[in-house]
Amino acid sequence: MNNDDKSRFLSIMTGIAEYYGKTLSQAVIRLYWEGLKQYDLQAVEKSLWTHTQDPDSGQFMPKIADVAKYLKGRTTDQAAIAWSKVDKAIRYIGIYQDVVFDDAIIHKVIADMGGWIALGSKTDEEWIFFGNQFQTRYRGYAMKAEEIEYQSALTGVINMQNMQQGFKLQTPTFVGDQLKARLVYEKGSETALLQMKKASESMLKISNELH
Repeated sequence: MNNDDKSRFLSIMTGIAEYYGKTLSQAVIRLYWEGLKQYDLQAVEKSLWTHTQDPDSGQFMPKIADVAKYLKGRTTDQAAIAWSKVDKAIRYIGIYQDVVFDDAIIHKVIADMGGWIALGSKTDEEWIFFGNQFQTRYRGYAMKAEEIEYQSALTGVINMQNMQQGFKLQTPTFVGDQLKARLVYEKGSETALLQMKKASESMLKISNELH
């Protein structure tokens, strides 16, 4: 969630509290926000209402841990959706363009697994194995209640070469929900990008020395 979701989140939490005959103070609502803000708003809302239908605990006002439990149960589906976005992007956009997904965890996982360009070297058999690994890693990050640091854009071949030669970088291609992808881009870390630039400079130096 982001700051634009706060109003809707307040409305949802107020409605849930009224359902259970409770009144939530601003401080308590802030606790819920801090504990759940790393999740998607629609997923949080669905998890809250799913809790109300739980025969074992649905009679009690849900705590942050209760909501997180339902959200974590959805990580398998989330990982599968994330992988389908990656698979489609690599087939239709390719590794030459920089890409920005609408899900920051995708950036983190791909960086962990070698980066966007490395995906272009996978065989069909390796691609299946890579996909399984991706989803396993994705679920791991999705279940953590902590913010992650990620590269604002996944670097493609063209901008890797532009970095090496000191040329202006091309704008990235946004994948998925355009607004969410732009937020991912804006909130991403430049640290990973600077590390990539240093790596490209080292590669260029080695190449020059060989020639």
